[in-house]
Amino acid sequence: MEIQALHHVTLTATDLERSRRFYREILGLREIDRPPFPFPGAWFEVAGGQQLHLIVHDGATLRGQKGIDTRDNHFAIRVADYSAALEFLRSLGYREDTEALDLMKMRLQPRGTAGFPQIYILDPDRHVIEINAERL
Repeated sequence: MEIQALHHVTLTATDLERSRRFYREILGLREIDRPPFPFPGAWFEVAGGQQLHLIVHDGATLRGQKGIDTRDNHFAIRVADYSAALEFLRSLGYREDTEALDLMKMRLQPRGTAGFPQIYILDPDRHVIEINAERL
């Protein structure tokens, strides 16, 4: 088997419109056409043909009332400019010094062990998102 690329990541959403706004307005993703599945959802183009799929599913496994845990399930997106991403998130009200369960909390690892700078945030359903860049 020869893998060509990661095609998509699917996340469950409890409030589809709230999640749509987050992925459009915070991450800047473009919503794309979605087949007429018999359940609610939305698809977004990430980059290079990769996609993020949101689905509403009553039996979904959710993280519950957890804060940012960098070792929990998450996906990562790469940005061109770490400082610009950080400044943008701060302009929207994201902060490092807020309570652990606050949805506007961000965790910064400018000199992460992985070898590149990282920012962690939560989406409205508390899915962990890593935002990283090649360099600081």
